[in-house]
Amino acid sequence: MRRMLALAVCLAAGMALGAFGGAFAGEGGGDHESPGLHGQLVDLSYPFNEDTIYWPTATEFTLTEVAHGETAGGYHYEANDFTAAEHGGTHLDAPAHFASGGQTTEEVPLERLVGDAVVVDVSKRALADPDYLITKADLRAWERRNGRISRGSIVLLRTGFGQYWPDAERYLGTAERGPDAVPLLHFPGLGEDGARWLVNRRDVNAVGIDTASIDRGQSTDFLSHRVLGAANTPVFENVAYMDQLPSRGFQVVALPMKIEGGSGGPLRIMAVL
Repeated sequence: MRRMLALAVCLAAGMALGAFGGAFAGEGGGDHESPGLHGQLVDLSYPFNEDTIYWPTATEFTLTEVAHGETAGGYHYEANDFTAAEHGGTHLDAPAHFASGGQTTEEVPLERLVGDAVVVDVSKRALADPDYLITKADLRAWERRNGRISRGSIVLLRTGFGQYWPDAERYLGTAERGPDAVPLLHFPGLGEDGARWLVNRRDVNAVGIDTASIDRGQSTDFLSHRVLGAANTPVFENVAYMDQLPSRGFQVVALPMKIEGGSGGPLRIMAVL
């Protein structure tokens, strides 16, 4: 059974990667056809640069030029060093981030990172209340409109806050940096009851959100992180461009930097429509 599951994941990832010649959102062109897959690729990651948003206490992204230009041998060569915290920009929260003994970044199974996905849109309420908590009631209401969330799904939570990126003042609630800025954070997140329901009643593979944290900005106990981490359910944060996705009927491929012993890391995530 395990061998069959591994083969299925490899085939799913292979089909998704085989469509890379397809049309990327915002880059023009039509759907690319490839054997076994017909779909459009939507890049759900923000680029890493000087505008990338990080937690107020985290090390921001820095790219340092090592070499750039013509070499003595007559060929072009360029290389850079980069420095950044694990948790910033579009990134993975590995279960170990908030769960002792939870899976670290390199231990998260590929089965958790590839699969059918849904978008639960609560943007109308969340944009009206920056401290909004997504509850079990929101998730059940979505199911009544769209159908049951299947076991093993990747659930993406759309608050609408992605429209504010990269304006930290609007996206986070504050552009200030340092420990004193943390109490000033205001953005929506997933409530504890919603996290428990997704884990215990729907057995989802992963949960993503278009804010800086799966817990809302005003959280001090980080209960959703703790619930999901204890269940070895990975989290994707600062997921981009959810407004370009349907409610269901698409797949997600989310591949983080494979940091051994890491609590997370930069994430390249895409949807296959």
